[in-house]
Amino acid sequence: MTDAQWQELLRVVGGEMPERLPVGLIVDSPWLPNWAGYSILDYYTSDEVFLAANLAAEKRFPAVWFLPGFWSEYGMCTEPSAFGALCRFPEDELPFAERILAEPADARRLKKPDCRRDGLAPFMIKRLVHCADRMEGEGHAVRFAVARGPLNIASFLLGHTEFLLAIRTDPEEVHLLLRIITDFLVDWLVYQKKCFPSIEGVLALDDLVGFIKDADFQEFAVPYLREIYAALDAPVKAFHNDAFGLITARHLASIGINLFNFSFEHPVERIRELAGETVTLLGNIPPRDVLAEGSAEDIGRSVAAMLAPLGDGRRLILSCGGGTPPGVPTENIDALCRAAEERVSMP
Repeated sequence: MTDAQWQELLRVVGGEMPERLPVGLIVDSPWLPNWAGYSILDYYTSDEVFLAANLAAEKRFPAVWFLPGFWSEYGMCTEPSAFGALCRFPEDELPFAERILAEPADARRLKKPDCRRDGLAPFMIKRLVHCADRMEGEGHAVRFAVARGPLNIASFLLGHTEFLLAIRTDPEEVHLLLRIITDFLVDWLVYQKKCFPSIEGVLALDDLVGFIKDADFQEFAVPYLREIYAALDAPVKAFHNDAFGLITARHLASIGINLFNFSFEHPVERIRELAGETVTLLGNIPPRDVLAEGSAEDIGRSVAAMLAPLGDGRRLILSCGGGTPPGVPTENIDALCRAAEERVSMP
């Protein structure tokens, strides 16, 4: 993000009424490489391709806040790779990390990885180091420390179904697993900040929290997420969960989260009611059916329907309900920006 974009984001998160409805999109490898004309594997393995794709998007859509911006990532493989997961990288599909724990008790043999040298974490840092001068020359800086959330990572290490079952059958081992992962994530966020002092935001992404009930969320998610968000003294603390998010929304403020990207299946006014007035909402038109596959008219109607129940555009960033999906065409992002422009005078 540029300095001007970052300052605007701070004002929105701080509760100021913007002059225009801002547009923000969470952008990473599911959309960006193919949109820019590259394969996903080329994007992961070439600093030049990574930089060119991100700069192309920034230049083509200057009105959009790309979050976190120049996201150095390897899909879902980044953090699991540090624990020793086998990562598979097809040419033009998203990579996948194989599970490494046969049963919950295997968590007892795990050791906290070193984020400075284990798995793909050092490659993420080096990519940004290699690109930093040219990024800064174009007016951009690294603004966010980014990590997958603890339950998300645990589900890759143990298996999604197996992890959810273990919450019921082996809670002690689940807590041990989450303890090791959380300690690693705190180190990882702090290390990103050490490498890039321009970082003033945290973004964690965890859809697994949307698959557990409230009591389990409070026991297995809240304490670990609080530690993660407390790792950095940052004015922007963003969370992505585009699975079921009504339980999550109730606990955002107590965790320390002030920016929430959630499922398009939840009306904005309902999330506002649950999250309270201190949380900025990033959403929430349908990602695939409208932003990727709809017409400009579909996007306009979806935005109008989303905004109609709201009496105030404060602490709101227009986006899709989730990350930017594969296949979103240029003209549909333009249509999203036009829809925001038409609502400059929201009350």
